[in-house]
Amino acid sequence: MTGFATTPVKGMRIHQVDSIELSRTGARGNRAFYVIDDRGRMVNGKVVRNLQVVVPDYDPDTDELLLTFPDGTRVGGRVTLGEPLQTQFFGRPRTTPEVIGPWAEAISAFFDRPLRLVATRTAVDRGIQATASLVSRGSLRRLAEQAECDTVDGRRFRMLIEIDGVAPHEEDTWVGRRVQVGPAVLKMHGHIGRCLITSRDPETAEVDLPTLELLAAYRREIDSTEPLPFGIYGEVLKGGTVRIGDPVTVQTPVPAGTR
Repeated sequence: MTGFATTPVKGMRIHQVDSIELSRTGARGNRAFYVIDDRGRMVNGKVVRNLQVVVPDYDPDTDELLLTFPDGTRVGGRVTLGEPLQTQFFGRPRTTPEVIGPWAEAISAFFDRPLRLVATRTAVDRGIQATASLVSRGSLRRLAEQAECDTVDGRRFRMLIEIDGVAPHEEDTWVGRRVQVGPAVLKMHGHIGRCLITSRDPETAEVDLPTLELLAAYRREIDSTEPLPFGIYGEVLKGGTVRIGDPVTVQTPVPAGTR
């Protein structure tokens, strides 16, 4: 295990952390909130282009949430939940309580549009079967080679877990298998198809790398569950606290026709 990346507010700046506490709903405190517009629709970096320039910090033990904006403005306090709101999360209805406090006003002012913050158990795109995501640094190195640059910042892909010591894209073959990461056990269900968000610098939100073109150049014909795959997703079967340096073990596939 070589790294973890989380964010308490979906779409905002990703943090690199030393450990995560995994449960059925994913990493504790990760994507615990999301932003909605005046029609109740979830907004992310595709809708609010610079959302990732806001830096969120959240302590689930104290329920303290702090947002830091690029101009140095800091807005924080203890989270208080209001009435449940009917929201749309990727077009699917979801009832979530509104977060009461200074955050909505600050976010709305910064982005110059009416926005609110809501709380959720986990704001992951593909539901409970995708509360954990994983990519290898070998894959990142292969992409950097394709881009003819020294490195590619893994944060642009917003993956929960980074590992090393395997061949580029070897994780592709883990779909359908169980993967033990430290004390936790994951069941990997699919490949993660990529979108234009990955072309943006993870801190400035400026478009600086043609990731989709690069992936298409050598990954277009890959047999995968989603097009232009980079990394895989899965569910948490067994939780636990996972730390950098913990071993990663992949279940040996059972040959066809045997039990």
